[in-house]
Amino acid sequence: MEESWATLGVDLHLEPAGSGGLRRGLTDALREAVRTGRLGPGTRLPSSRSLAADLGIARNTVAEAYADLVAEGWLTARQGSGTRVAEGAAAVPPSGTTPTGMPGRTVAPRRGEPARPAYSLVPGIPDLAAFPRAAWLKAARRALTTAPYHALGYGDPRGHAELRTALAGYLARVRGVRTHPERVLITSGFAHALRLTGTLLRARGVRTVAVESYGLDVYRGLLQRSALATPALPYDELGTDTRALSGEGAVLLTPAHQFPMGTPLHPDRRAAVIDWARRTGGLILEDDYDGEFRYDRQPVGALQGLDPDRVIYFGTASKALAPGLRLGWMVLPPSLAEEAVSAKGGTDTVGVLEQLTLAEFITSGAYDRHIRSSRLRYRRRRDALAAAVSARAPEVTVTGVAAGLHAVLRLPAGMEQSVIEAATWQGLALHGLAFHRHPEAVAEPLDALVVGYATPPDSAWAGALEALCRVLP
Repeated sequence: MEESWATLGVDLHLEPAGSGGLRRGLTDALREAVRTGRLGPGTRLPSSRSLAADLGIARNTVAEAYADLVAEGWLTARQGSGTRVAEGAAAVPPSGTTPTGMPGRTVAPRRGEPARPAYSLVPGIPDLAAFPRAAWLKAARRALTTAPYHALGYGDPRGHAELRTALAGYLARVRGVRTHPERVLITSGFAHALRLTGTLLRARGVRTVAVESYGLDVYRGLLQRSALATPALPYDELGTDTRALSGEGAVLLTPAHQFPMGTPLHPDRRAAVIDWARRTGGLILEDDYDGEFRYDRQPVGALQGLDPDRVIYFGTASKALAPGLRLGWMVLPPSLAEEAVSAKGGTDTVGVLEQLTLAEFITSGAYDRHIRSSRLRYRRRRDALAAAVSARAPEVTVTGVAAGLHAVLRLPAGMEQSVIEAATWQGLALHGLAFHRHPEAVAEPLDALVVGYATPPDSAWAGALEALCRVLP
């Protein structure tokens, strides 16, 4: 009988201790688990019979400990719903930590400190509230129902064949990428792909990867941790000046929509970088982070389509769907495909259910429908941003808005830092252009804001836009 009850209950790790007997020790252990947040409000506890069997003690001892904690308000007990942690039994986090255990502020800010941001216009994040949950769930259900049992094994280190095939077709149709499923490698996002690339480059004797004057320092850091130097290329009104490339072994670019400046790489500069790669044997690392979002111009095709043998193409689901999916891909030159698999470690590191779901999402047409819907919503936000800035801050120029999920607001000289400080006090999270500037960039610094108009949910968009207008000069 005890074995039967042990298999029916939920698991709960407890270590009753102390000199006051089993009942006292069990009561104290349960109270501490609730108090520290290890058992959150609403958590269902094992039945007294099940927990007694697990701990090897009398059932009455458990029942009495439960009763003590119900009387103290830590637990609730209702017929039919069992014993649960009371909703009001909030955890008391350790000093200096948030309720999630991460370092941070747990109380209201002290006098003289800005409050936590009420709104965010930080770039690089889509509207997460608009994630297509129903369509994704439908795709997940169909993918799981139709997947053969062997699909749940360790799998191909390149990624699941269904997803690689779906991506090869989609990227060819939408972005002009020339590839085959055998040369597609599934990764856990762009950072994972860039780490793999750093390993590949070092193995090939590359020591320098040129990067753009404006970009994300986290990606420069990933390359630098692979012992790769990352000098900055010049930037002007035509975009990154690829004519400055010489002896570098590779270059990292965002050619379709430069991040964060928002301009496409000029056709002459595109031709120059392809010529450099062919002439020197260098590699182009193409980050196509938001290639689907175009509004006022014809789509700019992937650079990879010009020379698949010299370009490593990177894409992710982070902007189109959500970064939390951790789904990315690399399209590799034929000469690098096997080396990349070896660098990945010979095993698939991305969840197969997510891969199968995305494959179904793409092949069913749900991905295209979601992109079109998102494009329309973001375009409306962009238009509202441009209109509000024009009306409220005519000295500010809105640029880089023909594509993407963010805009660059050019400010009068010397105003960037004061606007960022004002935004902090207004409860608005905002990035200045200086945040994205390479420390070795040679171009004259510009005062500007990088505004992620896709970031807020619809319910917060009006408030975020109003907060932005209040801090603009």
